[in-house]
Formats: sequence, structure tokens, C-alpha cells
Amino acid sequence: MDFAFVSGNPALDLAATVGSRRHEPIDGLATPADLERWIAECAELPDRVTADLTTFEAALSLREAIYRLALDRVLDRPFDPGGIKILNDAAAGPVPTIELGDAGLHVSGDLRATLSQLARSGATVLADPHARLKECGRTDCTRIYLDRSRGARRSWCGMDECGNRVKAAAYRARKRSSPAAGVRGPGTD
Repeated sequence: MDFAFVSGNPALDLAATVGSRRHEPIDGLATPADLERWIAECAELPDRVTADLTTFEAALSLREAIYRLALDRVLDRPFDPGGIKILNDAAAGPVPTIELGDAGLHVSGDLRATLSQLARSGATVLADPHARLKECGRTDCTRIYLDRSRGARRSWCGMDECGNRVKAAAYRARKRSSPAAGVRGPGTD
């Protein structure tokens, strides 16, 4: 599975590592190595993080808590108390080290620090009353994203995958329903 970082927040991107949650869930983090690769690809997180089975399971627990809490926010319902506890416990962990250099910022830390950073990022966006969280408008996609578009008109988590699929399906449906049989060309009298 290729990871897409289009949610506008690393915690929401972590929650999106399970695709199509309502139909046939596809888990992009099946092994600790998958988690290590996801973290390495996320520009805002520490590099060279390793995961053992215990920390991997903690990451999956945090992922599911973030998803439930974000969905609670999208559906305008009270936060799941179990999810809040998992998120808050993770956020209370150690923080990554940030170093400024000529090449920019270098973020380092172990998986516990990475999970703490993800939990803090999730808590920040979930607590913001002005953050516009939405679920992708494509039927099979369950990604929750932060809509920063002008007028909050964004409908899909990302154009490359979901937006293009929806537009292509709509185009095909229009082509199928057009009355091509009744159209007469020039000189067909």
C-alpha cells in the first residue's frame, strides 16, 4: 500500500492507514515494518524509528482512537471516553528532539516520542473549534481530512485518488445516459 499524506494533519494521516473502513477494510500497517516505513515517509515525524511488537500495538491503538475521535467530531457527537484516554496517555509521553541546522529541521526520537507527537497533533486539531474536519465524499473512502479550502468546499480527501475517481465515474455515467441513439447527423434524412 502506498501511503498518501493528504489529510492535512499527521494524526489524521495515521488514522487513514486503514482504507475503506465500512466495506472491505485495507490495513496499510500490517507489520511493525509497515509502521516504520509510514513514519519514515511522513516528513513531520522522527526518522529512523524502529517498532517492536508492543510499540506497534500501541501505535495501532492510538490510530483507532484518533479515527473514532475524528469521526465523533465529524458527526458532531461527544468524544468516545476510551479514545480520549488513549490519546491523552500517548500525548503525555516523551517528545521528539528538534534540531535546527543549515539543512532545516531534523526531528529525532523513538517510537514512544513519535506516538506522543502524533497524539499531540491529533489533540490539537480535534480541540480546535474552527478546524473543519470532513470525511471524504467518495463512497468507499473513509479518510477524515482537515478542509482548509476557501469556503470549506473541498469534497474529497485528495484529487489524485478520490477526486479523479468520482469525476471519472460521473463522466462515464453521463456518457451512458446520453441519448446517442436519437441524435441524427448531417445528411441522414
